Amino acid sequence: MTRASLASLLPVVVPAYHRKELAFGLRRLCADSELYWNAMPDEEFVAPIGNSWSPADHVRHLTTSVRAVSRAMRFPRLLLRLLFPGRARVSRRYEVLVQVYHRALREGGQAGRFAPRPKPVTGDPVAYRQELLARQREEVDILADRVMSWSRHQVDDLFLPHPLLGKLTVREMVMFTLYHNHHHVLVVARRRGEYFSDATPLSG
Repeated sequence: MTRASLASLLPVVVPAYHRKELAFGLRRLCADSELYWNAMPDEEFVAPIGNSWSPADHVRHLTTSVRAVSRAMRFPRLLLRLLFPGRARVSRRYEVLVQVYHRALREGGQAGRFAPRPKPVTGDPVAYRQELLARQREEVDILADRVMSWSRHQVDDLFLPHPLLGKLTVREMVMFTLYHNHHHVLVVARRRGEYFSDATPLSG
C-alpha cells in the first residue's frame, strides 16, 4: 500500500471516561490499529525506523504496558489501597491526561523498564506479526473485561503508579492506556511520513 493509503487507516480515538466507554474504546482501538499494522509490508513492520523502534517493537511495548495494568487490577482491592494509598478524588478527564503525558515526554520521559528489548525476528515474518497482534488483542480483551468488573466508585477510589505521571486513579490509568495505544500508532506513522502533526511528541 502507498503511504497515503496507510495514512487513511490510522485509527481515531474518541475521548472516553466511563467504564463502558473505556472498555469499548480499548477494543475498538485495538481492532482499528490492526488494520494499520497489517497493511504495512512485512519487512517494514519488523525493521527499525532509523535509530528508533520498529513497528513490531511498538506493538510489543503496548502489549507489555496493557498487561501490567490488567495484572495490577487483579490485586485485592485492600492490597492496592495499602500499597498505593491516596484520598479518593474525581479522576481527571482524558484530554488533561494527554496534556500531562505530552509534557512528560517533551521533558525527556522515556519508556524505561517497559521499553522492548532487542529481539531479532527469525522465521516467518507474517506469522510473527500475527502472533504479536493476537497477543495484544488478548491482553486488551482481558483489560477491557477487568475494567467492567470494577465498580464506578472503585476506579476513582484506588490508585496505581505510573512511571512518568506518578500516582493515577485506576480510571485515569485506563484512560492513559487507551491514549497510549493510540499515541504509539501515531508515533510510528509520524516517523514513516504518514502523519505530520507535531502535536504528538515522538517516543520509542
